[in-house]
Formats: sequence, C-alpha cells, structure tokens
Amino acid sequence: MTDVAKVIEIVGSSAHGWEEAVQVAITEAGKTIKGITGLEVIDMTGKVDPSTGKIDLYRATVKIAFGVQHS
Repeated sequence: MTDVAKVIEIVGSSAHGWEEAVQVAITEAGKTIKGITGLEVIDMTGKVDPSTGKIDLYRATVKIAFGVQHS
C-alpha cells in the first residue's frame, strides 16, 4: 500500500444511463491505470434529443484515485 494517491478527472458516457457512464469511465481508465482505489462522481449531465424530448446520451464526470507507484 502507498501513502500517496493521485487523483485524475475523466468523463464517461453511455446511451443507457449515468451508472453505466461511470462504469465506462472506470473501465477505460483501468486499461492504463493500475491500482484504482476509489472514485467520486462530481457531475452528471446529459444530451436530450430535441425531436423526442428524451435523453439520448448520459455523461458522468468522475474523479479517480490510485496509488503512486514507487520504483
């Protein structure tokens, strides 16, 4: 375990919901960042289709924390 953590902010998106948008963000970050230990959802936004009045894209802004690796 490390005593220092780094926090980054990313945005995930989904056509199905905010929960999936958060998971997309974590999954994609996990492809290049090892040891993710936590997250904070700081914003949820969406895009509305004007012809239907329904949400067609969900976005979640997420802070992701992970330990700093020492060499």
